[in-house]
Amino acid sequence: MSGTSCDGVGAALIETDGQRQVRPLGALTNPYPDDFRLRLRRSLGDPMAGQAIATELTDRHAEAVQALLRKIGLAPDRVRVAGFHGQTILHAPERHYTLQVGDGGRLAQETGIDVVSDFRSRDVAEGGEGAPLAPLFHWALAAPLPRPLGVLNLGGVGNATWVGEDLKGEPNLLAFDTGPGNGLLDDWAFKTTGQHFDKNGALASAGKVDRSVLATLMTNPYFGRPAPKSLDREHFNANARAALAPLSPADGAATLVAFTVEAVARGQALFPSPVKRWIVTGGGRHNPVVMEALRARLGLPVDAVESVGWDGDHLEAQAFAYLAVRSLKGLPLSLPSTTGVPRPMPGGKLDRHP
Repeated sequence: MSGTSCDGVGAALIETDGQRQVRPLGALTNPYPDDFRLRLRRSLGDPMAGQAIATELTDRHAEAVQALLRKIGLAPDRVRVAGFHGQTILHAPERHYTLQVGDGGRLAQETGIDVVSDFRSRDVAEGGEGAPLAPLFHWALAAPLPRPLGVLNLGGVGNATWVGEDLKGEPNLLAFDTGPGNGLLDDWAFKTTGQHFDKNGALASAGKVDRSVLATLMTNPYFGRPAPKSLDREHFNANARAALAPLSPADGAATLVAFTVEAVARGQALFPSPVKRWIVTGGGRHNPVVMEALRARLGLPVDAVESVGWDGDHLEAQAFAYLAVRSLKGLPLSLPSTTGVPRPMPGGKLDRHP
């Protein structure tokens, strides 16, 4: 998995039936070199630039798969399938368009493992948002936990999954992108300090939230839309740049943390019923300023997913392995309540290794 934070490839190995059984077997992260990370970030929103780096992106995924198998001591022929999400370059479901670059056939050839890719396009073509796609995996993992449960993923974009009690044995879910995750804050930190992210929230903790700027950011029409709904990573960038321009680096960071948190609070109001707790995955859970702000604003227990035994650094990589198995079995990858697609929707494209 290479997410909207553009920081590296996460690879994970699981054993699963594509339904309720999930057993993690190992994982690793290969960070991107700074030069590739910059080129990847600059390609966001530009399909031509994205296609230009697709081969290198694929090869970096192959390297991560090979490194993980060496780490675990497993031969490729023991692995049934690899789920390859690719890198989202542009996501515009309102135009029935989403682009994830990466070559599934090349990955299958390089790794010696069958590959499922192209997870989102069928959902979008059928009128769905194409995102988020991890909620069915959250449902599988949440089986032993008290529900309703809120799962918050803070990657480049924030997304939430409401997991309710099953209805006649079927998943009872609502999912949507909440708003910005780490993306705006990462971009602000890089622009103002040269650092790729606000490590330990040091920059934000030194600043003060500008309530006027926050109010301006929260007027974005996205927040008035019903769920399910989804975002491109760049959705808020132009307005945010203009609103933040007068602020110091620290005040801008503090205001962006508040923006992320306020977007989650606005999203919480869309849930069918209140959750008992929130668990947080993605890079944002490592930022103590973000986590404390979430607890204060949401008024509920907010903990990293490790508190319930999940692997927050590799949850999305695990999710796409799980979805690859569902794809092989013809099971839905998305539901009307997770992407707004008209009916439960299978998907994915299979490339077999030579």
